[in-house]
Amino acid sequence: MEPIQETRYKKKSLPIKRIMKILSNTITTFLIVILITLSAFVLMTRINGGEPEIFGHQLKVVLSGSMEPAFKTGSVIAVEQYNKNTPVKKDDIITFIDKSEKLITHRIVDIVESGEHTLYKTKGDNNNAPDNELVQQENIIAIYKGVTIPYLGYLINYTQTPANSALLLIIPGIFLIGYGGFTIIKIILELEKNSKKPKNEMSQES
Repeated sequence: MEPIQETRYKKKSLPIKRIMKILSNTITTFLIVILITLSAFVLMTRINGGEPEIFGHQLKVVLSGSMEPAFKTGSVIAVEQYNKNTPVKKDDIITFIDKSEKLITHRIVDIVESGEHTLYKTKGDNNNAPDNELVQQENIIAIYKGVTIPYLGYLINYTQTPANSALLLIIPGIFLIGYGGFTIIKIILELEKNSKKPKNEMSQES
């Protein structure tokens, strides 16, 4: 009996040209998405006076670490505009205006009834003690809805000046224009190369 010969199948590897094309298309798509996203953020920031808004939720930048680990400095949180008819309870995280007209986002740790008024004692999760002032209901601006985007706040702060906003849009735009020009030149060179091939060689390839 003849010995059984094992047949080995070699895995076909993708040609380098095809890999480079896939990589190039992926990078281009990624840059286009980034450019569109940045343009949308810059536009929304300008329209809303510095705070972008998505699907009825304002995006607020976290400027301190008082609420860590719930959200870190430089993050963006999604908050819903507060309505007086919306019940607010203990452990809710609210954005409010303090006496110095500064926006603060802290957690409610206690609710104090004072005659006809309801006051809220707040505290940063990372702070050792509650805030000095009780928050009045009319000073509540928004309620945190549990959505946090890390590091995006640094980008939004960067776009606050017109020069930085323009720069952030121009750099990806220049890259896309350059890449588009490179692609056009590459296509032209490929067409010229094919036009110089002998007819019989082209017919054999087809």
